[in-house]
Amino acid sequence: MNVDSDAMGMSGNPDPSTDHGGNGYSGSVDAKDVAMIPRITVQSFCLSESTMHTVEAATEDRRMLKAHMKIEMGGIPVAISTFEQAPTPNLIIVETSGAREDLLQSLDRLAEYCDAGTKVIVIGDVNDVTLYRELITRGVSEYLIAPVSIFQLIGAISNLYNDPEAEPLGRTVAFYGVKGGCGASTVAHNGAWCLARKFDSEVLVADLDLPFGTAGLDYNQDPLQGVFEAISSPERLDETYLDRILAKCNEHLSLLAAPATLERTYDHNEKTFDQLIDTMRLSTPHVVLDVPHTWNSWVKNTLLNADEIVLVAEPDLANLRNAKNMVDLLKQLRPNDRPPHLVMNKVNVPKRPEIKPDEFASALGLDVQAAIAFEPQLFGTAANNGQMIGELDGKHAIARMFEDLAQSVSGKAQPTKSSRSPLGELFSKLKRKAG
Repeated sequence: MNVDSDAMGMSGNPDPSTDHGGNGYSGSVDAKDVAMIPRITVQSFCLSESTMHTVEAATEDRRMLKAHMKIEMGGIPVAISTFEQAPTPNLIIVETSGAREDLLQSLDRLAEYCDAGTKVIVIGDVNDVTLYRELITRGVSEYLIAPVSIFQLIGAISNLYNDPEAEPLGRTVAFYGVKGGCGASTVAHNGAWCLARKFDSEVLVADLDLPFGTAGLDYNQDPLQGVFEAISSPERLDETYLDRILAKCNEHLSLLAAPATLERTYDHNEKTFDQLIDTMRLSTPHVVLDVPHTWNSWVKNTLLNADEIVLVAEPDLANLRNAKNMVDLLKQLRPNDRPPHLVMNKVNVPKRPEIKPDEFASALGLDVQAAIAFEPQLFGTAANNGQMIGELDGKHAIARMFEDLAQSVSGKAQPTKSSRSPLGELFSKLKRKAG
C-alpha cells in the first residue's frame, strides 16, 4: 500500500472534517473533470452486488479502456487468500463492512502481501473522520463511503495516477549487451513477454536500435510507426499520440518498434529519448528498453537513468573486459542504485573455451541471474516463428529462467505465506506509531 499521509481525498473536495452529508468524503464528481486511467491492473473485491455492478459499469467507461480490471466477491478475506499466492496488481479495491477494529486488523493482514507501489482504495459503510484519517495514515490511498457512483470510483482512481506531483507509474528496465551479438535483444524480448504474462501487468517494449532492431520480427509484428516517429515529433508526443503508434502484441504487451531500415542515418543527441521514456512511464507500469550495443551520449544517458539494468554477456574474455568496464562505470555513476542483473547467454557452446559463469560473475562482484545454455534449435525455431521461448515450449528450463528474470526485475516480491514484504513491515511500523 502506498503511504501518503497527505492524501485527503480527491482533488477539489472539502476537508473530510467538514463533510457530514453521509455521501462519503469524495463529494460530487463531474465526468468532464475525470482524466484517462493509465495502463494499470486493478483487482476489486466487493461485498455487495450494488458495488460490484458499479465497478463493472466503471470498467466499461471510456476512461478505463487502458486499465485491466478483475472483479471478485468476498471483500478483504478473499483478497488476502488471493495475494498469499499471487503478486499484487497496481491497484486493489476492497469493500468492507462492520466494526472499525475488524477492518484495521484485516488491512494489516492484507498489507503483509502487498508489493511496494501497490495502491489500495477502501470502500466502507462507516462515515467517520477518525477512521478515515487512520486509514490514510496507515497507507490506504483513498477511502470512499458506500454507495459509490461510477464517477466517484473512476475519479478516485484517476486522482491516484494523474497527480502531477506523484511518482511516475512506470519503472524502466534497460537491457544491454556488453558485446555485439551476445543476444541481449532476445533476452529483453523474452523477459518482457514473461513479465506481461506472469503478472498480467502492462508492459511496453521500446526497441531503441533504430537501424537494426529485431523486436518487430521477434513478436511477429510489422507496425508502420514506432520509435522513430515518436522522437521525430517531440511537440506532438503525449500519451494519446503514443497510443496511436503502439503495436499490440497481446493483451498485456505493447511494442514501440524500430524502423529497421537504412534509408536514413540516426544521429541522436544525449536527450533524444528522454521525453519518450518519460511519456511511456506515465502510462505503463513496466517499460522495457532494448538498448543497442553501441556507446555514445544517449546510450550512456539512458542506462544511467534506468530503474533497473540487465547486462547480457557471453562467457569469454572480451565480454568479461567489457562487462567489467560497464559495472565499474555504473558503480561510480549510480552509487545508490541496485547493481545490474547479470545474464550469461550462449553458455556451453561445443568445443569453445569458456569462463565459468560463476567465475565470470565473481570477477564483476555480481551474482548470475541466469545462465542460458546454447540452444540454437530452440532459439532459431522461436525466432523463425516470431514466438517467445515460453510460447514454443513453456516447460523448458530456459523458459523458467526468463520467468525468474521477469520476477527479479519486476520490483515485486515473490508471494510466500512465511515471509512478509518490506511494505508489510513498513505498514506495521506505521500502525505502531499511530497507536
